Amino acid sequence: MRMTVDIDEKTLGELLKVTGHSKNSPAVAFAVRDFVNRKRAKDFGRMLREGKFDYPATNEEIETRDR
Repeated sequence: MRMTVDIDEKTLGELLKVTGHSKNSPAVAFAVRDFVNRKRAKDFGRMLREGKFDYPATNEEIETRDR
């Protein structure tokens, strides 16, 4: 999807350095995907801590199966 976004030159320059991309579009797309992935991981961690998932096996049982 194409869209127009206003990003100041300094921030865009930093984004290019951080992402390692040499072109604006791939750098912005990468940053957006990374942001979404981090948000999902953070939400998943919060749900785990809050006990939203009920696994029938204990941690020790899972680790034993992984060996």
